[in-house]
Amino acid sequence: MATPMSASSFIRALKDEGLTVVEVGDWRTHNRNHVGPWGPVHGVMMHHTVTKGTAATVRICRDGYAGLPGPLCHGVIDKRGRVHLVGYGRANHAGSGDDDVLRAVIAESALPPDNEANTDGNRHFYGFECENLGDGKDPWPAVQVEAMEAAAAAVCRVHNWNGPSVIGHLEWQPGKIDPRGVSMAGLRRRVDERLS
Repeated sequence: MATPMSASSFIRALKDEGLTVVEVGDWRTHNRNHVGPWGPVHGVMMHHTVTKGTAATVRICRDGYAGLPGPLCHGVIDKRGRVHLVGYGRANHAGSGDDDVLRAVIAESALPPDNEANTDGNRHFYGFECENLGDGKDPWPAVQVEAMEAAAAAVCRVHNWNGPSVIGHLEWQPGKIDPRGVSMAGLRRRVDERLS
């Protein structure tokens, strides 16, 4: 169980991990905290955006869309490996997911199948949206995957977590497929290697 780090600590952790960070507007106070709590936090969740073009992707992730207000994550990882900070606090990225998965993340143990949606993930996960169409054809540049690794490791390093605290949306919520085209097992190994 961990208290979310401050916005200043978050950006510092990302930069200390060697990431290029772009601050978008009032990201430090742009959140959904008025609809529910932010924390305790237990892990990092990765997504793909189903969008094309960094400017449009960042705008959607910051502002949201009809029926799902922004922010839709904490950071957007573009194809050049830059992290655009669009919000901090509770964000509409994880939705409801499996309480068994949450217990496994907390224990840093093997993930069970996600077969129910009974737990508020927006409260418990840092979220990174990664610019990709999610169609299985849009490439994942090496620099982008490296930034995903670095961003996840940055958060894990602060909270003394390891690779098993990093999951994909597809491992949390039944029916989700993101981040399609990125091996989450491989990403967790990379995070562990980076932290060792």
